[in-house]
Amino acid sequence: MGGVRLSPARYRTITLLALVALGAIIVTGAAVRLTDSGLGCRDWPQCSASKFIDVSSSHAAIEQLNRLFTGIVSVAVILAVLGSLVRVPRRRDLTWLAVGLVAGVLAQIVLGGITVLVDLNPIAVQGHMLVSLALVATAVTLVQRAGEPDDGARIRPVSPEISRHAVGVAVLTAVALVTGTVVTGAGPHAGDQDAKRLDIAIETAARIHGIAVLTAIAAMVVLAVRLRRRPAERRELAEWLSAWIFVALLQGSIGYIQYFSDVPPLLVGIHVAGATILWATTVALVLRTRPMRRQEAQLRAPLPATALAVPT
Repeated sequence: MGGVRLSPARYRTITLLALVALGAIIVTGAAVRLTDSGLGCRDWPQCSASKFIDVSSSHAAIEQLNRLFTGIVSVAVILAVLGSLVRVPRRRDLTWLAVGLVAGVLAQIVLGGITVLVDLNPIAVQGHMLVSLALVATAVTLVQRAGEPDDGARIRPVSPEISRHAVGVAVLTAVALVTGTVVTGAGPHAGDQDAKRLDIAIETAARIHGIAVLTAIAAMVVLAVRLRRRPAERRELAEWLSAWIFVALLQGSIGYIQYFSDVPPLLVGIHVAGATILWATTVALVLRTRPMRRQEAQLRAPLPATALAVPT
């Protein structure tokens, strides 16, 4: 690509911007649903059969803005790919992760169109959200990998059993998020007054979701207790572990408040934003337990006695 060159630090900035954009579009998508603007544009990719762009109503304008933001996200992930090609030195792992973001965004665009064409079927809406969270996980991985040095020893910062425990917490968190989408599909904010709802009582869905959330929090508390006897490993995970517990407890509080106050749209939007942040934090925590490259200066810092060198 000509004489364009990109430093690792600048490339990581690009990946961070892509992550922020992918997280933000989840919130803007929720805004579309919470304002009953999901069918503000009844066609795709045009807004209507006669107009590509239509802002004649507030619902159409909100949906159009969300589609415009999808374009911004597309640019962000394409820049992540192009940046990986001119990064010095070039790394194949970063390029493949960035390409995965582009593929995921394309899938989201198609799925978004299908969601409109099936009149906001709750299964399609759920799929839209879950693909978004998969994209966030990929973007967090890209940011983390872009922040690692290009050479240096590859070490395991925590013991395998602690790593497995963190993965278990991630699985439970994923279950909580999936059950949360079921609550959405059964609840009042489906994107349009006439949209189909899941054939499940919202009380039942909320109860199952609440149990899933509490189970994930309990698993994280157990992990925190285990780490009290492992000070070196605790230092490795303390930042992300504390962030996870804070966000999870805040999310649980907001969830109960919104349930007992007839799910006001503003609180639901905040809850969606919190779920996105919680998932990103979960992925970051798990990545922190996996083998990673560290430079010689970093290796001189105290590491767990169980840390193992991993062949490159």
